[in-house]
Amino acid sequence: MVTPHPLPVKVLFDQRIPMRDGVTLAADIYLPLNRPLERRPVVLLRTPYMRMTANRIELAYDFVKQGYTFVCVDVRGRGDSDGTFTPYFQDGQDGYDTIEWCAVQPWSNGNIGTLGASYDGRIQWLAALERPPHLKAMIVLVTPSDPFVETPTGLPSPMHLCWLHFVSGRMLQPMNVVNWEQIYEHLPLDTMDEQIGRFIHSWKKEIEHPQLDDYWQPICYQSRFELIDVPVLHISGWYDDEQIGTPLNYIGMTTRGASAETRSSQRLLMGPWGHNSNQGAKIGEVDFGKQAIINMRGEQLRWYDRWLKDEPSEISAPVTIFIMGSNIWRDEQEWPLARTQWTPYYLHSDGRANSRFGDGLLSLHKPAASQKPDTYRYNPAQAVPFITDPTSAQIGGPDDYASLQRRDDLLVYETEPLTEEIEVTGPIRVQLYAASSAQDTDFMAMLIDVWPNGFRQRLCDGMVRARFREGMDHPDLIEPSQIYLYTIDCWNTAQVFKPGHRICLQISSSAFPKYDRNLNTGAPLGRTSEMMTADQVIYHDREHPSALILPIIPALTVK
Repeated sequence: MVTPHPLPVKVLFDQRIPMRDGVTLAADIYLPLNRPLERRPVVLLRTPYMRMTANRIELAYDFVKQGYTFVCVDVRGRGDSDGTFTPYFQDGQDGYDTIEWCAVQPWSNGNIGTLGASYDGRIQWLAALERPPHLKAMIVLVTPSDPFVETPTGLPSPMHLCWLHFVSGRMLQPMNVVNWEQIYEHLPLDTMDEQIGRFIHSWKKEIEHPQLDDYWQPICYQSRFELIDVPVLHISGWYDDEQIGTPLNYIGMTTRGASAETRSSQRLLMGPWGHNSNQGAKIGEVDFGKQAIINMRGEQLRWYDRWLKDEPSEISAPVTIFIMGSNIWRDEQEWPLARTQWTPYYLHSDGRANSRFGDGLLSLHKPAASQKPDTYRYNPAQAVPFITDPTSAQIGGPDDYASLQRRDDLLVYETEPLTEEIEVTGPIRVQLYAASSAQDTDFMAMLIDVWPNGFRQRLCDGMVRARFREGMDHPDLIEPSQIYLYTIDCWNTAQVFKPGHRICLQISSSAFPKYDRNLNTGAPLGRTSEMMTADQVIYHDREHPSALILPIIPALTVK
């Protein structure tokens, strides 16, 4: 048996970092091997996903050999750290204490940069709100948003329970021992955790607070960018299932950051990736080419060299995005792009837009004075599926919705085949005039690229819950049969629709299990099992011009 050669780093294992309440957190400190102790800038990663993994060791080595001290910490209540793990609620103050502890250690020069993805990204924002003096730069990847931004339903996604199981206790739990598809079907939601054999306190608490109230305020950061005075490299992918937060955070920091210098010290990098960024050129059946994979470590090192070492570095333009369809990278100066032409594509039909075999049409022409509305019946017991693997590791992708669009309980509107390419890059939204027989219901919208061979590639999607049409802090049931205007945020994309392709909009009332099923009763959320069917009416006439609003990017002219 060959013994692997150890990496040329020295590790100080299980160092204890004191928090202000007496709890200590476990940290591993990575230093250069066989060199005198020296003060270096620090890259700090805090995680609930175990600090000692092969990937983190390789990460540590990369930074140490480039002149940094690397510190990896188990968050409170996870791994070897003391205390109780309550996702997010103590990570702001713990982050401050950890950053300031690192700043005064003999292996630190006081310049601290934080790094991390997903949970490890969001807790960087919570720590930055505490304004630690020695926090000099952040790199946040695939970062979750504030409560209800990703799931504006008042409830956690059923698939969130998979993640809560994964991080239960102190060690990572196996996900493949649970039949998740069966679990997601369980009602009421507030006892779903018990079906997997666990009582999960966080799951119960989230269902106890089905609107944006004081309970959630300690872990909200997206309304408080004016308190954050840190250069940030924002990284995500168009198919990241938490993608919505990264462009919003970039916009927030460039417009509301604490100082002019900070507002100009932000960078956005968006690739053709899922939640596990930069891990492959192919997602599902779509191959974005070898150029989709970049030197991510090089991007990170250039950022830290600039802000932690004050060294000149070749930082690219403020915004670098991958344009799918053309499969090219492009530098931009802002997000959304200043040259965007916000273009409404209006919904049309003769009242038979059900399924992809119906008569639904998307057109630049406004609807006529009278046009038959479209109708469908939403039955929560037979919800429209959202195509995804059963665990929460990656929710959805560029999946083919051709088979699913055979259903009559969804509507399909699409353009004629395009005669020239159209680039759609930016935030996508739908203005939908709709009525329901229910007191509360959902409306989902999905943007799809229909290929000439029939492949129907999901690009992005979003939803609105009727009771939260005025905001997540203001629930209000609707009047049955009354027409309301709903605005649906479908997140962001960057896609060139090629000649022969069609632009397609899918409308439904469920996307399960990405979102919990609205039971249509108007009852308190998450606590009941009774269901009702809802008869939905989508209007698209002169008085009710339902439309898909696309950010069209005009072709650049070559001088």
